[in-house]
Amino acid sequence: MTSPAPPPSLPGRRDECDLLRRLVAAAKAGRSQALVLRGEAGIGKTALLNFMLERTAGCRVVRAAGVESEMELAYASLHQLCSPLLGRLDGLPGPQQEALATAFGLRSGGAPDRFLVGLAVLTLLSSVAEDRPLICVVDDAQWLDQATLQALEFVARRLAAEPIAMVFALRGSDHEPRLTGLPELVVRGLGMRDAATLLESTVNGVLDARVRTRILAESRGNPLALLELPRGHSTADLAFGGDVEEVAPPLARRLEHEFLRQVDALPTLARRLLLVAAAEPVGDVLLLWRAAERLGIDADTAAAAEDAGLLQVRERTRFRHPLVRSAVYRAATDAERRQVHAALAEVTDPEADPDRRAWHRACAAVGPDEAVAAELERSADRAQAKGGLAAAAAFLERAVILTPEPLRRARRSIDAAQAKVSAGAFAAAARLLTTAEMGPLGEAERARIEVLRARLSFAADRGNEALPLLLTAARRLERIDATLARDTYLDALAAALFAGRLAAGPGAHEVARAARAAPALPQPRKGDLLLDGLAVLHTDGYDAAVPLLQRAVSTFAREDLTVDEGLRFAWLAAATTTLLWDDSNWDRLSRRHLDFARQSGGLSALPLALNTRIVVHLFTGDLDKAAFLVEELRSVTEATGNGLAPYGEVGLLALRGDPEVAEPFIQSCLDDVVTRGEGVGVNMTAWARAVLCNGLGRYDDALRWARVPAAQPLETGIPQWALAELVEAGMRSGDVAAAAVAQEQLTAMATASGTDWALGVRAAREALLRRGPAADELYREAITRLDRTLIRSEQARARLLYGEWLRREGRRVEALAQLRAAHEALQAMGAQAFAARARQELQATGEAVRRSVTAEPAELTPQELHIARLAAQGLTNTEIAAMLFISARTVEWHLRKVFTKLGLTTRRELRRSLPAVDDRAVSAAQAGGSLPRARGPRGGRPRPTPS
Repeated sequence: MTSPAPPPSLPGRRDECDLLRRLVAAAKAGRSQALVLRGEAGIGKTALLNFMLERTAGCRVVRAAGVESEMELAYASLHQLCSPLLGRLDGLPGPQQEALATAFGLRSGGAPDRFLVGLAVLTLLSSVAEDRPLICVVDDAQWLDQATLQALEFVARRLAAEPIAMVFALRGSDHEPRLTGLPELVVRGLGMRDAATLLESTVNGVLDARVRTRILAESRGNPLALLELPRGHSTADLAFGGDVEEVAPPLARRLEHEFLRQVDALPTLARRLLLVAAAEPVGDVLLLWRAAERLGIDADTAAAAEDAGLLQVRERTRFRHPLVRSAVYRAATDAERRQVHAALAEVTDPEADPDRRAWHRACAAVGPDEAVAAELERSADRAQAKGGLAAAAAFLERAVILTPEPLRRARRSIDAAQAKVSAGAFAAAARLLTTAEMGPLGEAERARIEVLRARLSFAADRGNEALPLLLTAARRLERIDATLARDTYLDALAAALFAGRLAAGPGAHEVARAARAAPALPQPRKGDLLLDGLAVLHTDGYDAAVPLLQRAVSTFAREDLTVDEGLRFAWLAAATTTLLWDDSNWDRLSRRHLDFARQSGGLSALPLALNTRIVVHLFTGDLDKAAFLVEELRSVTEATGNGLAPYGEVGLLALRGDPEVAEPFIQSCLDDVVTRGEGVGVNMTAWARAVLCNGLGRYDDALRWARVPAAQPLETGIPQWALAELVEAGMRSGDVAAAAVAQEQLTAMATASGTDWALGVRAAREALLRRGPAADELYREAITRLDRTLIRSEQARARLLYGEWLRREGRRVEALAQLRAAHEALQAMGAQAFAARARQELQATGEAVRRSVTAEPAELTPQELHIARLAAQGLTNTEIAAMLFISARTVEWHLRKVFTKLGLTTRRELRRSLPAVDDRAVSAAQAGGSLPRARGPRGGRPRPTPS
């Protein structure tokens, strides 16, 4: 007799089941799908996952589940998911193989780049899916460790053409949103009729109508509640409520209570085995039995727990429901939990898994234990190498609890707080600083706490509250620790630059004076050189500071950086390059800062690093790359709660030139930064509006907005750019005097800087004030100089200005050449307003502007265009995949669409149809890496992350 077919759907879940059927069918048909099931505990997420898994015949399935006690162990859940697939690890490209092996502790090395880990997982899953469709199921995703969460989010957002379905199930939470932005299904309670049917199926005998109504009301359609609340109760119990609590606790707690009723009925040793399984979150059966043996539990004991349906012990241990695990663990006494963790620590291999062993030892500690605290401190270094600063901070925080000696406890609290600040865990950092303050601190420790409180304020909210705190701390440190004092002065200058005109109290000039009066170090470090240069800038002016700042920036760009230098000061060095108009080092240092933030897990630094890199891409004309980073920045901001304004997106929208989208967003950003006292934001939003209005030909508005940042010429970067916008807007609006004054300032800075970027912009704007041969010569100089830089947006705008001038001079043929080049470049970038200006000028010459491949957004999407350009340059699908952090199959899928849309059949035809991309990127990808890290003016070497 054949077995009956599974039911067509779960009761009351027809729509949800249909969606999951379609998801599996899509994967079998070669179309990637990702889905997040979100709902409260017991709502039926796991049942829906099981329903889906029953329909995966012909597919390979890999599973993982988040475990609350493992949330601090980086990549723990990712290892669960990937461990059955690690036989294919050797087939990954070298850098990806190294990153994933290091993340899983299979090889030693520095902290792997988290994006390279994500790419490695994507490549691994895609490789497995080539054999047959792959279904990835992740339950209890609310308990995934942060590193795993980031890697799996990375993969889920890049699935496109692989036969892969990825489904997450997690409890909904407004406090810590996870997996936002992916397709999701909110699983709600059953309807009254379906809930009543389910309840009646679990009750033997007649159920009093009033009790039935109460249970249905209390369960709110939650299936697990309907199944478990009546379990173990007689109809008399249910009818007369002998043990019903007067005030019903939260539903999850009531469900745990019902599970515990079943646990309490088990023999003592069976209950103890359940506790071992609850404390051993990996599901390692051999480890479970070794620990059980030490506790006097034999193999037959598992039968009672399995017969009760609470635990399954096969190739891995698995609880019937996550609430069983949490109920068992929470119900145990402290002594019982310590006993179990001690047994697990004894049987965990100290060589293969030292960090989890240290964690179990910490959980087993009766009270303060210096040996265990020291082991946790050592584990923190290893944890940072594998999982970044967040993992290190978690171990340090636990070490604080176990440290018996008050002064050492306070110092460890300070170290842990510092790691928490860098990792973006601001609330935890504040608590640890409070703990530190209760210790017997010396003056040095108290000064460190002052500095960390100020850095915490600055990292959490870039407003002006941190500035006076940092200045006070720096002055106090001068006689205690000259090195830390100088670092703190540099932090104070950074805070002053952010506060700018909105500084409430001391400003950059006061900080600079104090820094110059502070004791110097015998051997100045990179940060000291930067501090000296910025201090001179704000006391003696631009000309005096340029040589000092050029030396400092060159040192940051050329020499190796410590983690502290990379996270704390590299962004300031990168910002200083804009003051110097140094495009090569701007590109190099912004990359380095982003690399450090990603590789170390420095989430407090990552939003600033991304914003900086986005703005670099705006000037280099890579608006597609800027847009990708904007999306990443949104995810990071959601994850960290970092309050930094979206400066990169402000600039991107301005350069794209759609006023209906840009102006409301820019105004909202301006309102926010003014409220926080973030003066740099006033400059950024005003410059962005000036760019937007110059592109749209609204020159009076552009002039008004450009005046705002131009009035603060010593602030980093933005005022210099605003001077150029002011000259153009002034001449086009008829305010020649304003343009002339701005041009004089621009010329002085460009002369002192001496870079092609500065001198090229100066020449292009000076030409606007000149006539005849003088103007012609200046335009030619501008184009020649800017062609030697990375600043392609200014190259194109200089050609636009020259072409506009040539047309008005009646030199039609020459004008056409410049305007065509400007239009093609601006259109390819996506700078639509400036491209429209060029198109109007071309049409005024009588030119019929041809429709180009990149001229119509509906023709190719930005990603299709990017992939097409790389393919046209000769990169293979695998090289493009590594470069763009997608799979080779997705590249192939995009290229099929490109060929269809453009009516092409070969890559040779593609090369003739599309402009080339940066040769540095191509050579780096072909060398086996990803996007290049600039080393010289045009040189490069492979780097592992897109930036």
